[in-house]
Amino acid sequence: MKTLEACYEINFSKVNFIERKIKITHPKTIITGAAKTGKSYLIYDYLSLFKSKDYLYIDFLDTRNDQEEIANNLDTFLRQNRIIVLILENFSFTFDLPYCDNIIITTKEEKKIRGFKNITINALDFEEYLLHDNRHQNITQSFNTFFKFGNLSELINYDEHKKISRLQEILKLQCKDDTQYEIFKILIENIDEKKSLFQLFNTLKSKIKISKDKFYDTCKTLENNKTIFFLQKYEQEKAAKKIYIYNHSFLNAITYNKKFKNEFTNMVFLELINKYEDIYYLDYIDFYIKTKNLAIVAIPFFNSFLVNSALKKVIKIADELKINEINIVTISNNEQISNPNIKINILPFYEWALS
Repeated sequence: MKTLEACYEINFSKVNFIERKIKITHPKTIITGAAKTGKSYLIYDYLSLFKSKDYLYIDFLDTRNDQEEIANNLDTFLRQNRIIVLILENFSFTFDLPYCDNIIITTKEEKKIRGFKNITINALDFEEYLLHDNRHQNITQSFNTFFKFGNLSELINYDEHKKISRLQEILKLQCKDDTQYEIFKILIENIDEKKSLFQLFNTLKSKIKISKDKFYDTCKTLENNKTIFFLQKYEQEKAAKKIYIYNHSFLNAITYNKKFKNEFTNMVFLELINKYEDIYYLDYIDFYIKTKNLAIVAIPFFNSFLVNSALKKVIKIADELKINEINIVTISNNEQISNPNIKINILPFYEWALS
């Protein structure tokens, strides 16, 4: 039982953890989420409630761990050592779960098991980012770094000149081969665009050798683990979906081509996914929250004169759907537009995200 004995010696008591909005609250929990969003740190926080002798932590990505030995001896080891918390990181359900009072699992794709609670952890929202960011003295500096380098907590304390290369590493670590990487890249390159998977497949097929099954299966996997999001148009299931990614700054890491509006809109989308489930897009409206009668439009550099015609189209759609509030999210503008039927707020991102 060399593997299990080595895992039993692991102690997380000295790990520093900054609170997240999501916590493990159920003794049997399955955690999913994209790479580097903080799944492991959520577990370290949970383990702080227990003594090290009470838990066993096993990471199935650790190549030193003999998986056959674990499968054959785990149940006996738990009983012999009176372990009350079992942690299975990066588990692929290749053997039946043993009996234990508390079992916490991280896995790539959501799996439903009776008696287990499923939670998904996303990357930091802006409020959480501010709690983690102790380098900057004001909210403007924090926002600039958040926008440029994204929402992954591990990058906050990286030297700035190393952040892009680390983002590139994180991207590649998620891909089994070059083909998966190219699929991932083309999705990132099309964030905040209305593109069908068929369109993207044909574009990629003209550049590399790839099967349709491989392309669609990879997209499905990335969607299932909340790496990529496909946003539906309201009441139009067959319309092309808009593409978003769990870290808006990945685009900046793979290309010099600037798509400022796309990155900014993706950043706005990521603030919404933790709060609402019924998010759609409409013509001229980036995000529509049906349950709140709320529309959100991302316009980084708002100028009332320049966007007046676009705003009329937004208001027309809002009137038709009886939307009672429009939030226009900008980089720095803060004002209100008078309208007899709809409350129209123009807010800087940092104020909107924290409201």
